[in-house]
Amino acid sequence: MTVDTERRTPTEAELEGLVGTRFPGGDATLEPWWVHLVLDSMLADPADGGAHPVLVFLVATGSMGWSWDELFALFGASDADGPMAGETETVVHHPLQVGGTYRVSGEIVSAVRKVGRRTGVFDIVGYRLDLHDSDGAHCASTTNSIVFPRRGETS
Repeated sequence: MTVDTERRTPTEAELEGLVGTRFPGGDATLEPWWVHLVLDSMLADPADGGAHPVLVFLVATGSMGWSWDELFALFGASDADGPMAGETETVVHHPLQVGGTYRVSGEIVSAVRKVGRRTGVFDIVGYRLDLHDSDGAHCASTTNSIVFPRRGETS
């Protein structure tokens, strides 16, 4: 799927129609030097190695197959609109292994328009990314949401 970079707020029907859209996905290898840098930057115990859950999010979003700009554009937004991270949930079935290669796949799981008294119109988009090892075993998932402010839109 090619992401249209036209910046136009989708209608509610168009927004709902994006649910089920698959990410292009990709592969990522948990390089030892990278794991070390990530853990060091978080002041985490190096013994955590590939088992640290933050690595699931970083590997998944780094290999989802779209840049953040492309993902935002899918929803008629850009970073200038101020999208915000919403909720996140990470489930680890099998700890990631340093040196292991993982296949990332996923999809848009929800998209709803809301109106806040102070914030006005905004969209909440949920997406799930799954990591599978080289044997195909489902190792982990991260389910997240992005809040897209729709300044100037009315309900």
